[in-house]
Amino acid sequence: MSPVVISLTSLVFFFIQRIWAQVGIYRKPSLLAQPGPLVKSGRNVTLHCCSEIVFESFILQREGVSKDTLYLAGQRHLGGSYANFSMGPVTAAHAGTYRCFGSLNHSSHEWSAPSGPLDIMITGLHQKPSLWAQPGTVMRSGENVTLSCCSESSFDVYHLSRDGQPHELWLAKGQRHGGASWADFTLGPAHPALGGTYRCYGSFNPSPCEWSGPSDPLYLSVTGNSSNSCFLSTKPTPQTGNPGHLHVLAGPLVAIIFLAVLLFFLTRQWCPAKENAAIMNREPEVDRTVSREEKTTPTSWRPKEPLHDDSVYMELATC
Repeated sequence: MSPVVISLTSLVFFFIQRIWAQVGIYRKPSLLAQPGPLVKSGRNVTLHCCSEIVFESFILQREGVSKDTLYLAGQRHLGGSYANFSMGPVTAAHAGTYRCFGSLNHSSHEWSAPSGPLDIMITGLHQKPSLWAQPGTVMRSGENVTLSCCSESSFDVYHLSRDGQPHELWLAKGQRHGGASWADFTLGPAHPALGGTYRCYGSFNPSPCEWSGPSDPLYLSVTGNSSNSCFLSTKPTPQTGNPGHLHVLAGPLVAIIFLAVLLFFLTRQWCPAKENAAIMNREPEVDRTVSREEKTTPTSWRPKEPLHDDSVYMELATC
């Protein structure tokens, strides 16, 4: 081998080492997708790369495709910097795994460490599967439920997602039967956080980020949770009412009962006094009647018990 070839080989090796030595000298930035990593074909998505370091530029790469490297100038924000990479309308060509880097000098190879990988899945590229729950969509706390996703297409992998949780995905290998395939997702033990709206997708192994359209939404609810019973008991319901209202009504109710009892005792005290007054007013007439009867009636015919005047009872009845 000639000295010229050896010198060129050494020089290339030196530059390669130099380039790689400059990658990762700064802390890695963060990369996320807005509105989420599941993007319907034809829609737009923004990849947001940000860092606590004030980088002059940001670099976006897709794994396995070096020609898709994108550069954007960094924008300062709250002592750091960021860059937004907009893509769309997306197609199957945009599906893949992305990473971003930060650089203090756009013309050099001094890059930060790569961000964590971000998978961008393009949906709606195949026919949607079907999704149902066994034994049903209503679960009691502590029970298990199986979500079955099936399709007439022989998908290799099925994906289960929940609305509002874009980074919460379940994977299951497709089971084939004839020209169709399916996969089961077992969830449980059930708890309130497990409730929500679920959808499933299908994909093939050669293109794992190219997904089918989503299945129809399936809503799961969890009932019979003891931890929630305390909160439910404090909420106003048509049967129980609001506990605060009960305290408000308790005061007047006690006052009414007290007044009723007081009126009862006053009535009892007033009626005997009225009765005694009536008897005192009638006693002379009784004595006079008895005296007249003693003059005309033999002793043997005298009544053995004192006579009763109906007027006395009429007075008592009015109490």
